[in-house]
Amino acid sequence: MRFGVKVPTILVLCLASTALCSAWIPSPSNLDGIHALVRRRIPKHTSSFNFELTNGSGDSFVVSDSRGKEGGIVVQCTTISACARGLYTYLTRFGGVDIFWTGSRLDQLPAQLPSVGTPVEGSAVVPYRYHFNTVTFDYTAAFYTFDEWSLLLDWMALRGVNLPLAWDGYEYILVDVFRGVGLSEADISAFLSGPAFQAWNRFGNIQGSWGGPLPQQWISDQFTLQKQILQRMVELGMTPVLPSFTGFVPSALKTAFPNASIVAGSEWSGFPSSITNDSFLEPFDPLYAIIQKSFITKQLEAYGNISHIYTLDQYNENSPFSGDLNYLHNVSLNTFNSLRAADPDAVWLMQAWLFFIDSAFWTLDRIASYLGGVPGNDSMILLDLYSEAQPQWQRTSSYFGKSWIWCELHDFGGSMGFEGNLATLTTSPLMALHAPGSSMKGFGLTMEGQEGNEIVYDLLLDQAWSSSSIDISSYVSSWVSRRYQVKNLPPSAQQAWTILSSTVYNNTDPNTQATVRSILELAPSLTGLVNRTGPPTPTELFYDTNSTILPALKLLVQASKQNTALQAVPEFAYDVVDVARQLLANRFLDVYEVLVARYNTETDTAEAVAAAGNPLLTILSELDRLLLTNEHFLLSSWIRDARNWANGPNKSQYAAYLEYNARNQITLWGPDGEISDYASKQWAGLVGSYYLPRWEMFTTYLQNTKKNGEVYNSTLIAQQLLAFGQQWDNQTWGEHSGEMWGTHGDTWQIVDEVVEKYT
Repeated sequence: MRFGVKVPTILVLCLASTALCSAWIPSPSNLDGIHALVRRRIPKHTSSFNFELTNGSGDSFVVSDSRGKEGGIVVQCTTISACARGLYTYLTRFGGVDIFWTGSRLDQLPAQLPSVGTPVEGSAVVPYRYHFNTVTFDYTAAFYTFDEWSLLLDWMALRGVNLPLAWDGYEYILVDVFRGVGLSEADISAFLSGPAFQAWNRFGNIQGSWGGPLPQQWISDQFTLQKQILQRMVELGMTPVLPSFTGFVPSALKTAFPNASIVAGSEWSGFPSSITNDSFLEPFDPLYAIIQKSFITKQLEAYGNISHIYTLDQYNENSPFSGDLNYLHNVSLNTFNSLRAADPDAVWLMQAWLFFIDSAFWTLDRIASYLGGVPGNDSMILLDLYSEAQPQWQRTSSYFGKSWIWCELHDFGGSMGFEGNLATLTTSPLMALHAPGSSMKGFGLTMEGQEGNEIVYDLLLDQAWSSSSIDISSYVSSWVSRRYQVKNLPPSAQQAWTILSSTVYNNTDPNTQATVRSILELAPSLTGLVNRTGPPTPTELFYDTNSTILPALKLLVQASKQNTALQAVPEFAYDVVDVARQLLANRFLDVYEVLVARYNTETDTAEAVAAAGNPLLTILSELDRLLLTNEHFLLSSWIRDARNWANGPNKSQYAAYLEYNARNQITLWGPDGEISDYASKQWAGLVGSYYLPRWEMFTTYLQNTKKNGEVYNSTLIAQQLLAFGQQWDNQTWGEHSGEMWGTHGDTWQIVDEVVEKYT
């Protein structure tokens, strides 16, 4: 269960006095954060672990038994991050316990701690272990409280992450900066975007908010949350990547500074000009450096001197004003100079997605000019965002010597379909690291959303601590044993994952290397849904359901009956629902193709089309019923988390605003469905109240055209679906029949029914 934000007294005081804020930033040699992690996650063993910082280069640790203290464990480490990783190594390798996105099971560590015997050593093979995509802060963490952040940060720390992106609270600083250059509250408000869409405002893709202006209360609350997040990050040995001024500004700045060099950005994803074409203050204008200095100074006062690494993306799915090589060079040169003027030790971190997604513009000479404007190779870090499928480091000769991080993108929009390539994750990063002339400095996770497929992310972070490729078979076996922590784990559970890891997690086709989207989540149509390839929303199934998903599900169900204790393991229940979900999603594809074939047969009647359409609706009903049994697959949780941020005198109106944002992101994604279904989810409630009615509308329309002898009109049905989506986005959860909060139903009974029916 999630709760409202808990705000420590010191953070409340920080809002009023920035002078207090640096007091809670711990020393890099302070191990209090690691001890606090043990108290949070392993409370029965708070005195069992000793940590000792030692001299040494890089991040390394040694785990051993305590000398003269029976049952104690010592972790010697060169950094706080290495301490956390050393602790994790003991917990997983000797304790057999783990921590997951679904919760921490570290408290199941045996009362009598297993001994280590021969000391275990470990070292990171790269200095940076990075986490987050800018858009993860909306697709996954838009409505996180510190409770959710606490679990995620502990998950990250234990796996060795030491370079996390930290975007929350950005608008609080930015608004203060804009006020300082004379912009009015109305000017600023017209620029900022809603809570579920802030990432794209930060990228300069959109401006304004189609659900109403961003409340000041939200801005203040997120600033408070950011202070909590940063404190915890630093305590856990992480160096936060902080925001900076990118150059995107309210259009009113041109009126306030008529001589400033401000250009209009490009149109993004079909949005109307009123909410895209963001104004861009060019970095060679003197005003840019002034605003940058103001932003970083205010941020330093608010958070303390905790990092010199700044995220700054100017052309993420935006086109530069000019492709002239000197222009691009001057943009980056002056951008970097503005950072160094504000912070002499500044390092610029940038997502390199632009070089792939707009490769026609970003030719090698333009990339070289843009990157070449930043002097030195260690003053910039590039995130090779989609390394597992579309790496750019090779065509750019290791980014022309600039430091870069091998990243796994994998998930677009928080999609939930099964997919992965474990073999690539254990070989390609090491190959890149040791390539001639390589300037690679890290491994990173840059998924847009964190929605399942957890094993692929765990593996990459673990590979960052192994100089040789991890053996996938033994890794999967150990991972499953920890994930399903019961005595006498049935072999069938391991067998299920042997199938999955060698098939759905062994995708070698770069054209489909991303989470596979089910067509049930997409706007119904007769064409264009099946066999899509390439990012961001492939729908092509690269595996055979009957030899992969179906037998894996049967084996998991068998394991649950062989050892019923598994049914009480949250991760096991999650996985069973997830695999059953995938089976139903794949069966939906099968019956959809039957429907299309029937409709396209001239001799088939309206009754035949109706008969072909009914199985689609049945599957959606069954899927909704299945998902409703597990807390991690609920639309109501997403809406509840959004509405729980509402407070103040207009709480009801504020809550409705937040719910609209939450609903619109996962459905229309824009006022008029500009990128509809990009962030779709297979959640109970969303399937039943949104996808099912859309497919009912579609199948009914097909029946009527057959009955009346009319020609299929794709524009007409698209308009009807858009109108339905706009109506749905403005509803309030719980006010319609069947809309429930929390879980309902018996997972195991429903899964048995699914297996029996769809075998």
